[in-house]
Amino acid sequence: MNPRLLVLLVRTWLTIAIIDFLFASCLSVFAYGSTFARLWQGVASAVLGPSALQGGTRTVLVGVLLHLCVAFTWSAVFLTLAKSLPVIQRVIATPGGILAVAAIYGPLIWLVMSLVVIPLAAGRPPTITVRWWIQLFAHIPFVALPIVMVVGGGGHLGGSRSLGTPHRSTATTPPRSA
Repeated sequence: MNPRLLVLLVRTWLTIAIIDFLFASCLSVFAYGSTFARLWQGVASAVLGPSALQGGTRTVLVGVLLHLCVAFTWSAVFLTLAKSLPVIQRVIATPGGILAVAAIYGPLIWLVMSLVVIPLAAGRPPTITVRWWIQLFAHIPFVALPIVMVVGGGGHLGGSRSLGTPHRSTATTPPRSA
């Protein structure tokens, strides 16, 4: 892998991992009245089963590690798509394009996670409640927008440059005369 792309992937992954970690933790504690530990034990329970909710620090750490794996996966998916599809590169070269792509990618992430990945891992169908809808819409600003902004260079760099390749100017300079 191109070293610049690797750096971009790691930067994207860590950005989204931190932002979504903070959002999920604050939402769980302040809006839902739960605890930090219960949130991350709940994440771990998707693969470890309901006993993870009584598991203590180890299952909290498993939940956080799962979160990091998911954040890495969705960062890598988007970077791969953006690198492979010039249309995405063109769209995310503008602030409006970044918002538009995030408005699609965020809900897509939540739909795949809540309707496919988590049910397959947990062996149970999703429960569609108000919290499910909050997650659907929250994935736009707290998950997809940071991913798209980092990959797109925050709208300040051209698509190819922000995706780890050198920027090529489209302007030509006349040759110098001696």
